[in-house]
Amino acid sequence: MSYRKIRIKPPTRLPNVDREQEYEDGFKLLSQAYIEIFRKNAKILSYEVLYRTAYNLTFQQFGEKLYFGVKDVIANYLEAKAEGAIVPAFVNTSSTKESSAAGSDSSAMFMNTVKLVWDDYVTALTMIRMTLKYLDDRLPKYNLPNVTDMGLDLFRDRVIRSDKYPIQAQLIAAMLNQIQLERHGDVIDRSVIKAAVSMLSELTDPTTKESVYIVDFENKYLETSAAFYQIESEVLSTSYDAPEFMRKVERRLEEEYERTIHCLSLVTEPKIRHIVETHLITDNLKTVIKMKNSGLDSMLNADKYGDLLRMYKLFSRVSAGLNELRTAMMAYILRIGAEINRSIAADIGDMNKPKSVAEKSAVGGAQVAIRWVEQVLNLQEKFDRILEFAVNNDKSFQTVFNEAFESFINDNTKSAEFISLFIDENLKKGLKGKSEDEVDDILGKTITLFRFLRDKDVFERYYKQHLAKRLLFNRSVSDDAERGMLAKLKRECGYQFTNKLEGMFNDIKLSAEMDVQFKDFSDRQPFVDVGVTVLTSTFWPMNISSSPKCNMPQVILGACESFEKFYFDRHSGRRLTWQPQMGTADIRATFKSCRPMLNLSTFAMIVLLLFNDIHEDNGLSLEEIKGQTQIPEAELKRTLQSLACAKYKVLTRNSKGREIHPGDIFYFNTSFSTNLAKIKIQTVASKVESEGERKNTQDKVDEERKHQIEAAIVRIMKDRKSMEHNLLIAEVTKQLTPRFLPNPVMIKKRVEALIDREYLERSSEDRRSYRYLA
Repeated sequence: MSYRKIRIKPPTRLPNVDREQEYEDGFKLLSQAYIEIFRKNAKILSYEVLYRTAYNLTFQQFGEKLYFGVKDVIANYLEAKAEGAIVPAFVNTSSTKESSAAGSDSSAMFMNTVKLVWDDYVTALTMIRMTLKYLDDRLPKYNLPNVTDMGLDLFRDRVIRSDKYPIQAQLIAAMLNQIQLERHGDVIDRSVIKAAVSMLSELTDPTTKESVYIVDFENKYLETSAAFYQIESEVLSTSYDAPEFMRKVERRLEEEYERTIHCLSLVTEPKIRHIVETHLITDNLKTVIKMKNSGLDSMLNADKYGDLLRMYKLFSRVSAGLNELRTAMMAYILRIGAEINRSIAADIGDMNKPKSVAEKSAVGGAQVAIRWVEQVLNLQEKFDRILEFAVNNDKSFQTVFNEAFESFINDNTKSAEFISLFIDENLKKGLKGKSEDEVDDILGKTITLFRFLRDKDVFERYYKQHLAKRLLFNRSVSDDAERGMLAKLKRECGYQFTNKLEGMFNDIKLSAEMDVQFKDFSDRQPFVDVGVTVLTSTFWPMNISSSPKCNMPQVILGACESFEKFYFDRHSGRRLTWQPQMGTADIRATFKSCRPMLNLSTFAMIVLLLFNDIHEDNGLSLEEIKGQTQIPEAELKRTLQSLACAKYKVLTRNSKGREIHPGDIFYFNTSFSTNLAKIKIQTVASKVESEGERKNTQDKVDEERKHQIEAAIVRIMKDRKSMEHNLLIAEVTKQLTPRFLPNPVMIKKRVEALIDREYLERSSEDRRSYRYLA
């Protein structure tokens, strides 16, 4: 078998003339087909023939030439369409003077014309691309954009950005016109705007690579919007009150959001929102807050939570909004707080005026304190509700509110005393008939005010004094309420704060048990029934621990001696000091028409017993009473006021008025009458301290603070061994702030005192540092 070698010859190349003719014939076929597609006659064409023709031309290396040929066909079509369909639509519009409604219709018709041209073009371009699929896949080899991008670029350059016709300006003007009409309340066809936006968004700017929507339209849209809202801001701020202004702003924000969602691109939403917020909110922050009869103050005064919440939400949209609102609310609290303080100061001033004037004002010391606390509590409750209902419990607002309350509360130098008096009044009688929840609510509110006090040690001193009187005079309405208040204070300030207060309660409990034992003691005085409360001097206030001189009647002295014998038989090494200024007595008084039981202070009992030894027609002068009783003059005058000038006048005197003067003579009022079997004669007292008493209290507080500061310094230095001056000051301040705010000058003085007493020494290396000496 033999084999022959077979040679395969390459296909014969067509001459260039034949290839060019093939291209011309093929391109002619395609171009005519594309014209038919643009005319919407695609159904008469054969897709297979067109695809194969484009395939063959591309295969024959005419791809790039075919690409540019098709590009020219599309460009010619677009220019003819721009001139024949789009230009007539806007030329007629611009040359006609119409009403607003007619202008709206013309703009819409023009935009609709552009929409129809665009929709037809996109459909045709899709069909053309299908026939050029083979070419499209090989365009990267020629570094050319695909057919779709080429077609979109042509539409951008030959229609939207046409060099011959101002289509771009007309289109953007028509879109802005429609939006402006809608802003003024007209109803428009949003779909034509949406279509125009969609068209512009698909077209890309060759320089910025962003959409034509952003480059051509959005900037103009934002510019005209800014101008519109600048005017709108002036109109709204001058034509409406604050609540209506805010409602209008809310409506504008909602409208712009909906318009952006339904008509424009989402990328525009934050930009147009910023413009609206800037011109309507940021530019009017102070204007809205200060609007007369409708601004923030009016809303706060009227508790308009809805309007306040609207203001909070609107202001929270802009960077400076909430800070402006917080500042304004803080200023409101400080202003109202200052007014409360001034009003109370004026009332106290009235109390210090001559009695003829003061009596007209009918202002009592305790009532002044209670009214101040009630007004502050009402303001606190008001802003608690505002915090909950108007600012969404925003912690930053709560902080500002607390700072404002702390500021004006501590501006009142009597605030610690007032709060203690308020608690005292409530625990004596104000809680009578209230439920446990109501009691807890009232005490909780007072603790809120207590937190605002910087000098809690001053409050502690007053609270001790008032608690002592409640316990000793058995004036507390509820032992549970007393202990509940003590528990609240303990939670706030710790065990050290309430240690002595708990000791006072313990003394009362032990004294009650001891009193039962004393009742069974055999050596009892006739006609006298004595109940004694034994107090531990370190637990009770200083003014209780000090014993004023007083000459008690012999029968009372006998009872006292009997108790001392009973007490010392059971306790050795202790000392008893009688405190008559803190005692009470029940005595039977005989008048012409009645024999009531009088409940009064020990001093008042001593004074009344003097009248047993003189004839009823005789009297005793102030000087004689003082000489026989040795009661301090201030206490004696208050006692005589309660007996001769108060509600129950069991004594009379030779002068009128409430003040006791030297030379006044007092008589037993045998004509006194009452239908009551027992009457209570309370000692007249100024519940609010005088300036002299307050200075004395502050001096005692300062003395106690010295020891507390020194103790804190020693604790810190014992732990650190060595410390720089400023760091030591800061650490001492931090430790003592829960009780009071120490003055750096006072801390420095205590450091010097500890150096003198060789607890500390200055560092030899750095004179600003201290070392602890063990």
